[in-house]
Amino acid sequence: MMAPVRLLLVGVIIAFAAGTRAGSEFLAGDNPIRQVVDGLHELEASILRIVGDSRRALSFARFAHKYGKGYESAEEIRRRFEIFSENLRMIRSHNKKGLSYTMGINEFTDMTWDEFRRHRLGAAQNCSATTRGNHQLTDAPLPKSKDWREADIVSPVKNQGHCGSCWTFSTTGALEAAYAQAFGKGISLSEQQLVDCAGAFNNFGCHGGLPSQAFEYIKYNGGLETEEAYPYTAKNGVCKFSSENVGVQVLDSVNITLGAEDELKHAVGFVRPVSVAFEVVSGFRAYKSGVYTSTTCGSSPMDVNHAVLAVGYGVENGIPYWLIKNSWGADWGDKGYFKMEMGKNMCGVATCASYPIVA
Repeated sequence: MMAPVRLLLVGVIIAFAAGTRAGSEFLAGDNPIRQVVDGLHELEASILRIVGDSRRALSFARFAHKYGKGYESAEEIRRRFEIFSENLRMIRSHNKKGLSYTMGINEFTDMTWDEFRRHRLGAAQNCSATTRGNHQLTDAPLPKSKDWREADIVSPVKNQGHCGSCWTFSTTGALEAAYAQAFGKGISLSEQQLVDCAGAFNNFGCHGGLPSQAFEYIKYNGGLETEEAYPYTAKNGVCKFSSENVGVQVLDSVNITLGAEDELKHAVGFVRPVSVAFEVVSGFRAYKSGVYTSTTCGSSPMDVNHAVLAVGYGVENGIPYWLIKNSWGADWGDKGYFKMEMGKNMCGVATCASYPIVA
């Protein structure tokens, strides 16, 4: 395998910056590289040299630097630039339509949909466990809006990396909120234990799973360790659970009836954040702000491929929405969060919902 381009071309870039004859000839005239090379790292200058000096190339170079991209060859740089350009056209075309949400550049803009789906999403899951729910509705009037972050029980946004372990982050997010609510202090819990150890409960590590099944595993296994004791590796591993490091135990879990957004809203409004799952389709990965809606995602319990955490709800520009915490890092979306249209079981958001009771 060739060394990464950031290493391959470092000598060339140093020559450019030092003003050698070859570098001076290359940088002569109005070439925009001359304007940016002093402030760019090796990878950025390499990209501009390989793909040209267009504004889009400069945007790509800055993108690569911002997100710490490390491409393996000139061929790889050209390919990623083509993908970036295609995704950028999609983003700009969408934003011109004035819809309820905007798209933006993020760390996934140089990835194809197939690559993104393979690295960030799990296989579609069967949500049959929530066909019958056991959440109890009451006649109390619901709050008009809710944001559990204001109660300081929602843990910071995490990043699942190149592993389809979203279900584990939805699980820990719900448990961390329940723990903070019950005991008045924060905790960070182990996703990796679930990746490595919860397979007997119909979960598949980096290839997908469900929070409802993870809660059952924790309940019968004897607890979930802390993040510090069992740190995340973003890959499948051998189970190393130790009961000495348990941070939380699950007494029981509560399921929302499949598709029942009224039950989900009641639970989020009165109880605490709830684990949910939905179907991610191509454009969602570029979400930036506003209320997400889609005409291409499904609402079947067999379609969901991404688990997240509903932490609130509200109305924006007349559109009711769910406020949801994602696990793609705080740089994605609206500081790691997104809003999903409420009232249509959009993308199946209410087909796979559950929350734990902790001890």
